[in-house]
Amino acid sequence: MMSTWHFLVNSISRLTTDRGGNFAMVTALLIPVLVGSAGVALDFSNMVSQQRQLQDASDAAALAAATALMDGSITTSAQAETLAKEFVAGQMANSMSAADTAALKNSTTVAVTITTTSTSKSFKVKVNATYNMSLTPFMRMLGRNTAAIASNSQTTSGTSEVKSSLSMTLALDQSGSMLADTANILNYNSCTHYNTSGRSIGSYSPCYVKKIDALKSAANLLFTQLDTADPQAQYVRTNAIGWSSEVNLSSSFVWGTTSTRTNVINKLSGGGGTESAAPMKKAYEGLTSTGSQSETQIQQNAGNTKLTKYIVLMTDGENNDSSSNTATLTTCTNAKNAGIKIYSVAFMAPTVGQNLLRSCATGNGYYFQAESMSDLLAAFKAIGSEAASEKTLLTN
Repeated sequence: MMSTWHFLVNSISRLTTDRGGNFAMVTALLIPVLVGSAGVALDFSNMVSQQRQLQDASDAAALAAATALMDGSITTSAQAETLAKEFVAGQMANSMSAADTAALKNSTTVAVTITTTSTSKSFKVKVNATYNMSLTPFMRMLGRNTAAIASNSQTTSGTSEVKSSLSMTLALDQSGSMLADTANILNYNSCTHYNTSGRSIGSYSPCYVKKIDALKSAANLLFTQLDTADPQAQYVRTNAIGWSSEVNLSSSFVWGTTSTRTNVINKLSGGGGTESAAPMKKAYEGLTSTGSQSETQIQQNAGNTKLTKYIVLMTDGENNDSSSNTATLTTCTNAKNAGIKIYSVAFMAPTVGQNLLRSCATGNGYYFQAESMSDLLAAFKAIGSEAASEKTLLTN
């Protein structure tokens, strides 16, 4: 009996100290845990990224719907609901499958409240967006196929009884990639086409609207919003910067928009690399200079004591030198600390460019991700309407 007992004890002792056999057993036990951990980490990262994008999309959709109601381009709650749903889907289409985009559009809810008084009309738009994000095969092994991603946004809008003035700089990317085509057919003639690097890829038909021409239309649409709010050019001062790997075009601040359109906007042309640091620095310095010729002093001399300063930064790419990202972000931080509102528009831009502009923007409602010409026009129109003292502001 004792012999058998000692044999069992010795056998168990040898098993526990046998590295070769135990390694295989332990590995077999740990594989499901390791696979599950990898799946959780990957899916968590994807969920954070998608939720942030969805929040940005619903913020922008609420702002666009409220702005459209405010400027009269749409007049009913049903139209605002349709616009907001399409805006959310359009903003997310680049990072989702067509089926998921359609599901997102169908599940997005929009609530519009219109309040009318004897002297004004105000609007409140709430956008709730949600969809089920597909998880990786790792998580499916653990019984989870999807995860719910949701966002909630709300804007309020209304006319302001106190007329405010504004000084605005448009810093617009005119690098070589802006010569590439949008999806909008211009005509069916043969014309030169360019790739996203700005290189010619031959002449053939049809001709599409180039990104640079879409930008001109969008910038002019923004300025039309300002002109409508200030037909006598008493409150609005503008300038613009066209940039690529350097500052190519720029204008001095002037009352109204006519001179800025003529001297910069309508002269934009594609070519060169992408470096946003210099134009952002120029835009910031133009709005924060001091002395008798500063924007603050000129507006005060005109009797405009309520002044808001804006920078609109737009690009379709990413900086060729990563140091430009750091320098641009530093300028954006300084500008926001100085009370300047920064709108940013990523026009069919890669992820790195999107992230830079998202970080530069004053807040979620100030960043626009435009994946088409129609998105770009809607973004610039929304910016123009808000800046024209119509006070469409993100409330949460």
